[in-house]
Amino acid sequence: MSMSLTAGWDRATFAQHGMWITERMGAGGRVYAMPLTVRFDGPLDTGAMLAACAAAVERHPVLAAVLAERDGEVRLLPGKAVPPIRFEETPPGPGRLEDEVARPFDLESGPPARFTLFRLGAERHLLQIVAHHAVFDGVSKDLLLRDIAAAYGGSALAPLTLSCDEIARAEQGRVAAALEEAAEFWRPRWQNGRDLLLPGLTRTSLRAAPGDTVEFRLGGEVAAIAAHLGLTRFEVLLAALHTLLYGYGNTRVTVAVDLSTRTEETREHVGAFVNELPVASSPAGTFAEFALSIRKELRAIYRYREVPLARALGGISPRSALTPVSVSYRRRPAGDPSFAGLDASVDWTASNGAVRNTLHLQVVDGADGTDGAEARLRFNPEILDRAACEDVAERLRILLAGIAARPGAPLDELPLPPRAVPAVPVGPAVLDGQDGHGAVTGPVSGGEDAGGEDAELLGQVTAIWCEVLGVDTVQPDDDLFDLGGHSLTITQIIARVRDGMGVELSFEVFIDSPTVEGVAEEIARAR
Repeated sequence: MSMSLTAGWDRATFAQHGMWITERMGAGGRVYAMPLTVRFDGPLDTGAMLAACAAAVERHPVLAAVLAERDGEVRLLPGKAVPPIRFEETPPGPGRLEDEVARPFDLESGPPARFTLFRLGAERHLLQIVAHHAVFDGVSKDLLLRDIAAAYGGSALAPLTLSCDEIARAEQGRVAAALEEAAEFWRPRWQNGRDLLLPGLTRTSLRAAPGDTVEFRLGGEVAAIAAHLGLTRFEVLLAALHTLLYGYGNTRVTVAVDLSTRTEETREHVGAFVNELPVASSPAGTFAEFALSIRKELRAIYRYREVPLARALGGISPRSALTPVSVSYRRRPAGDPSFAGLDASVDWTASNGAVRNTLHLQVVDGADGTDGAEARLRFNPEILDRAACEDVAERLRILLAGIAARPGAPLDELPLPPRAVPAVPVGPAVLDGQDGHGAVTGPVSGGEDAGGEDAELLGQVTAIWCEVLGVDTVQPDDDLFDLGGHSLTITQIIARVRDGMGVELSFEVFIDSPTVEGVAEEIARAR
């Protein structure tokens, strides 16, 4: 018997809650699809492979779960349908795999994963897995394929002993204990700046959009530099990326990093154990000195790696990315999973055709790093063209080679790129409900009469805000996020308005006009 969700409503994790909110606001979609493909050569037993996929789903019931709001909380519930596990006799036609990735998930009806086995030839097959990020992360790819390979080879999969609810409750307890210290830590560090200099960049974006990809490979320089300086490969890579952005003319550099929140208890669990946090710097000195400062900052951040930034600080509206540039780095175990009697080749960085911000660097490293790492730059082609992105990739490779030759060189003596000059002045980031200049394009409060015709309604909404935010007073034009609101706050306000006034608020109003007046206007229109 495998581990299951509890009989009642399980708590969602912070990552699941954030993604659920983003989906409800229409700002998620394809950007949260996580594809994984495996090509098999050899006499594959299709029945055994499909059964192996089913066994892995049984071991990881989160792949069959749904997310739904109850009483102002996002809950995890066993879905009514298990993930589809299909076999198609004919090879996928042009665009078939891409279409499968693009097919949307509905987190409230589920299931959040699907498996399709295609026959490519007499002894050639392809297994495509697509899962929503709310139940899947990079490490989950290794865990899921390892379990499928074991089940295909005839091994029984040991049950997991920790429930999803126990995982979420433990996480929330740790975050609550660290929240005050995390807020003190982030207040002097976080700047909600969105300026960025890159060649050919027309503006920045923090909104999910159709994306393109530049694939390249990093050589063994990262491992060599790390060994020489006594750093991890991730620390070297992040310091090099900061240095590259500095070379383009960014004097203060901020890069959001995806940090794993896995614990010893969750290391075997498929799920979304990740938190995005910003790493800021003002590059100076030698590369060795600068990289050590990045290491020091990372180690300080790690103490609060489970605390979502929006929970620690106010003023951060729901978005698909914290900053215009982000990076994810994963160090894989040695070798690909072994399927009995088959040669298997895995695409660990398969693209979903979307990008969550302006530029995202994805790196999947090998066990020792001497053979280099797979890298992909995902970019928004509406604001950054392919040639410019290819330049960024090549300049990173050149910079790493220069650092490997002289790791103690001053930054300005390294092979930095030419300073970028934007074709047009770069405006602030584009968020849902805003135009390219940060102006609100949705409904807004219009003045002292807007939302004020019904003083009773305004008072009711104000009382709800005070209760949810835990404050004594709120002004009609106060911004929810400036008051410390975040995704959970939105969910709780919507639940109280629905229960007390019989109105289902749209999530978009909290982006377009996140004020008491704006919410009151929306309620009045909906009545």
